[in-house]
Amino acid sequence: MISQYAPTDIGPPHYWDRMPKMSQDNYGQWQYHEKVKPGVLKHVGPAGALYTVRAASPRLLSIETLRWFADLAEKYCDGNLRFTSRHNVEFLTSHEENVEPLIAELEAEGWPVGGTGKSLKNLIHTQGWVHCHSAATDASGTVKAVMDELFDYFKRDDLPAKLKISMACCLNMCGAVHCSDIAFVGVHRKIPRVMDDAVANACEIPNIIAACPTGAIRPNPKAKSVTINEEKCMYCGNCFSVCPSMPIADPEHDGVAVFVGGKVSDSRTGPAFSKLVIPFIPNEPPRWDSLVAAIKNLVEIWVNNARKGERYGEWVERIGWEKFFELANLPFTDKHIDDFTFSLKTFRTSAQFKFTDK
Repeated sequence: MISQYAPTDIGPPHYWDRMPKMSQDNYGQWQYHEKVKPGVLKHVGPAGALYTVRAASPRLLSIETLRWFADLAEKYCDGNLRFTSRHNVEFLTSHEENVEPLIAELEAEGWPVGGTGKSLKNLIHTQGWVHCHSAATDASGTVKAVMDELFDYFKRDDLPAKLKISMACCLNMCGAVHCSDIAFVGVHRKIPRVMDDAVANACEIPNIIAACPTGAIRPNPKAKSVTINEEKCMYCGNCFSVCPSMPIADPEHDGVAVFVGGKVSDSRTGPAFSKLVIPFIPNEPPRWDSLVAAIKNLVEIWVNNARKGERYGEWVERIGWEKFFELANLPFTDKHIDDFTFSLKTFRTSAQFKFTDK
């Protein structure tokens, strides 16, 4: 089957060469799969069963950890392991007797097994203060604090449906916060500082202007620099990405916004974008207490009120956003009104849209 592909060192290897033997033998013939328990899946075909053991990871891993994972895979799984898009490490074995010893060794070293079925998935996140140049908050720190509080939901699979929480450290949203059940994103609240002399000497003015998605930046011929229209600026930091002489980070005004209701899948209802529910929570390192409390509250009201199989956004749409804000004990402000130029189709214009003062 693979002989038709010429060997090459360009690009990744063909997927077949990295596929477990059991997957190759059952390719195109899988009969069924089942959830053995949280963190363990079983796929069955004519050639036999393949077990998947999923463990969460913090995304930023040392080479020593990666080598330890590889050693475990050699010991229990004939060398088969992979990483998922949500930073889990998965071990794939056709030996049923190796599943429990593998789990025991993982958890003995602090690597929790879970995240399958109707559970909280491992949090996906971006670089944050560790690496990203435009971060408005930390990624690893906030995700660690939130996951510590919600850890039990990762280890169980009796939630109303799967729960995906994502995090991005700025409005570039590398962490897919625009389509997750619950998401939090770092936000800047002050326009970039224009360092005229440095901009004139080190940056390309046309590139800066072209980088602004709202047209807020215009040339400043006198200073051989640029000016920013504050009313148009949406604090995205794109200009800083192309010109380091326009820093946007601000320790006092940077913080986190929270969104809910997004999803990628088209099961039951179509894909949906997340919607803003908390405009701003200040940065509070090292444990981000206010953010953790807000996320926990949003998770618990869904767990306690959603129907079986109902994703977060589906639950909110059923009860109505007015009821959701009431259950979440959140204020509705002008910041929640979508005033983007092309957002007309997302407006609620029916007579049923109503907020009442108590």
